[in-house]
Amino acid sequence: MSQQIKINDKLVRIIGVQFFGFIIPNATGLVSNENRSTLFLLGAYAYFMLISFLIWQGNRWILFKLESKYNWFINPAQKIVLLLGANIFYTAPLVVAMLCAWYSFIGSPINWSVVQITAIVCVICVIFITHVYETIFLIKQRETDIIETERLEKSRVKAQLEALKNQIDPHFMFNSLNSLSYLIDENPTKAKNFTSSLAEVYRYILSNKDARLVLLQDELIFLNKYMELLQLRYGDDLKVELSIDNQISTNYLIPPISIFMALENVVKHNEISSRYPMRVNIEKNDHWLNV
Repeated sequence: MSQQIKINDKLVRIIGVQFFGFIIPNATGLVSNENRSTLFLLGAYAYFMLISFLIWQGNRWILFKLESKYNWFINPAQKIVLLLGANIFYTAPLVVAMLCAWYSFIGSPINWSVVQITAIVCVICVIFITHVYETIFLIKQRETDIIETERLEKSRVKAQLEALKNQIDPHFMFNSLNSLSYLIDENPTKAKNFTSSLAEVYRYILSNKDARLVLLQDELIFLNKYMELLQLRYGDDLKVELSIDNQISTNYLIPPISIFMALENVVKHNEISSRYPMRVNIEKNDHWLNV
């Protein structure tokens, strides 16, 4: 079953019903303005507009019912057959019955040639209008699919980001506490500086963990604090180079802790030592941030 799509066609229906209710009887000779009173003409056009309304509204109801049950992309052949069958077998009998009633009302013998031509014209008009409706349905369905795809992609990326954030805390704290334990014995002054920087880094993580976006400038300020921690842990064995202009950093937004996560993965998955020093470059490339 396909998703129900709303179409606001009220104005089109009003204009269309009046247009066909006026044009068709004149084009087929069912109504002649000669030797007819104004009251008769008003009644005649009202009657043919009623026929036009019943044709339009009935076929519209059938179309919307089929639209909710059959999808062009799943079973197009079945939908075409059902639409054409519904258009023909609803419209043609309705037109014939209403025109027979019209001839009976005006006391004239039924002109079956006119009835046949009128029925065929009405069926052709219905098929054309149905095609227009279906085109609108397909356009709106495409728009809906694009929006839904974007929504799902955003949800997927958000879920991945949240999963990464949830992995950061235990790993980051474990490594930081190990480093702090080592520095306390080896260099108490460094240990004190490390504790201060660690507190500021963790404060930023906690305050922005649920934020969707932050200024790139704020993220870089936080990153500098984190790099101080890395410097205390690895010294000259780890070099991080930032190639981002300060003025540019105020014009961009970025998911919080994202650069931090990239650097934390560098530390997590690589050996960093005097034997294997690590160099990390962070630079802006158009609207991308490359690490």
